Amino acid sequence: MKRLVEHSSFYWVRYDRYELRRDANSLLYIMPAANAKPEIYNPLEVAEQITLDALKIGMKCMNRQPTARKREAVTGFVHKYGLLGLMTSLPTTPHFMNYEAVYLFRNHFIEQEAMSTEDYLSNFFPFGKLDIEKKGTEYEWNIEGDRDMRALALTFSEQPTAMNMSFQRQYAERFDWLVTQFRDLTFNLLGAFLYAEDYKKLDEDGRKLYQRGIAAFGSVAPTYHISLLDRPVLVWDFYSLLSELQMVSSVMLTDEERPVRLCRKCMEPFVADSPNAAYCPECGI
Repeated sequence: MKRLVEHSSFYWVRYDRYELRRDANSLLYIMPAANAKPEIYNPLEVAEQITLDALKIGMKCMNRQPTARKREAVTGFVHKYGLLGLMTSLPTTPHFMNYEAVYLFRNHFIEQEAMSTEDYLSNFFPFGKLDIEKKGTEYEWNIEGDRDMRALALTFSEQPTAMNMSFQRQYAERFDWLVTQFRDLTFNLLGAFLYAEDYKKLDEDGRKLYQRGIAAFGSVAPTYHISLLDRPVLVWDFYSLLSELQMVSSVMLTDEERPVRLCRKCMEPFVADSPNAAYCPECGI
């Protein structure tokens, strides 16, 4: 894990307050509250803990928990770490503002493979559109808002414009989309757990079913570049919190020394001290 992130540079924005709001179609969103203050932090400094928290929420979203408890869990994560950055995760490139249209990976939320930039942005700015003029590949973003919003735009001016936009106070993410993403994030962990638990009971077809299920998991692959320091090093480029969570959770799941596991007793994700650990510290016997 340490080698994975030691040469990566990734900063994200979280606000001190978020609120739930419904749009004209009664769709529930979560977004920064009015006059909420932004804070810039480095998620890689808490990569293991933030991923573990996300996996725990994913397990709650998979279980038949009351809606109120799921809502509490998801909003608690957002208050602690910020929104996931779905706007830059779904397209084939976070630089989609530089193209005539937005081209999308196959996903749970938007059926179209391509759509206009304006229509795509409307999914994430349902309560207040940004002042953007776009013609073909050219665009102009007139940054409005208070001093904090202008400062954020200046701080992240070298990042993809869409990533920068997702830090503005008007940006919102649909609550049901967040629930789905947390659930998907936990799919591999649960699949690996059930595969190990049922391995001796499964026939060859049953094992292949588990294997295909995990292999079909669609994550958002981060980009990378090579930097020349004292030697050439690989540097990962994360443009959303979601892409960082997906990669780190995959690395933690396949870690040979301290893998992430599901406790056999309480079914809570935990980081094991050894590959064979079956119980979390609270349930250890």
